Amino acid sequence: MTTRPEQPTGSAPHSSSGAGRYAPSPSGDLHLGNLRTALLAWLFARAQGREFLVRIEDLDERTRPGAAQRQLDDLASLGLDWDAPPLRQSEHRDRYRAVVDGLADAERSYECYCSRKDILAAPTAPHAPPGAYPGTCRNLPRTERERRRNEIGRPPSIRLRSDTGSFTVTDGLHGAYTGAVDDFVLERFDGTPAYNLVSVVDDAFQGVGQVVRGDDLLPSTPRQAYLATVLGHPVPAYAHVPLVLNDRRERLAKRDGAVTLAELAGLGRSPADALSMLAHSVGLAEPGEPVSPALLLSRFDPARLPREPWVLPDEPWVRAGR
Repeated sequence: MTTRPEQPTGSAPHSSSGAGRYAPSPSGDLHLGNLRTALLAWLFARAQGREFLVRIEDLDERTRPGAAQRQLDDLASLGLDWDAPPLRQSEHRDRYRAVVDGLADAERSYECYCSRKDILAAPTAPHAPPGAYPGTCRNLPRTERERRRNEIGRPPSIRLRSDTGSFTVTDGLHGAYTGAVDDFVLERFDGTPAYNLVSVVDDAFQGVGQVVRGDDLLPSTPRQAYLATVLGHPVPAYAHVPLVLNDRRERLAKRDGAVTLAELAGLGRSPADALSMLAHSVGLAEPGEPVSPALLLSRFDPARLPREPWVLPDEPWVRAGR
């Protein structure tokens, strides 16, 4: 484990090899926005001759019984394949525990006793984004740590002791992107490892060299890339793709109609119909054209992908139930 990033400029070169991946949270069925991102992740990986992996991010209370298998079935029904059994994060807690312990041993983390309310109420550094951790617990003396631990009546969370305020990543669609890096949470007070930690640890463990996901996650990417350098891991190549929005230009949600394959099936629409619509949304097919993943791969050019969000079409079979 390294103790600090080697890049003095606050940025890191990305890995030029490794697998691509798709990592859904099994909190429900995949909607068209999720499936569109999965399709793009598959195309990016296959176009570069990479393996493609699926990871089930099932560590928190949002996980729903049976959702993971339904998600895998939906991906397969679109014709997407993967090269190894899906990794389930819930089966690898010891791995995350070892990394958290290693950071503590290296004095790269500390206990935090703050609630969300405490953080929002505390003064923040100039130009820091809303909600950035102000470092309240970073340098508490031992006696004060003991007092606060007893006072809050629950275990503390664990935060990274960062030595930079920002970090720059290079994104395949957005170019150079610099974001704030605060002392972010590694482990929640209930013992659940945080997303920013497990994402980095699992990408390294699985040999992931390419991360394609929704552009709503771009702001958190500098934190993850920075943590990768702290842990001595290569930083993946990133591509953050536009989201799917409803006609109010809000991120797609269940209330927006027939947004899952199961709902579309109830209206007589097949996964092939959904694949055709998704392909058209990224400029790889004409409206209603029958396509396959192999055909889309032959047409795929990342440079020609839309850079704007896709607004869900105003068609009865998509908008049903609104």
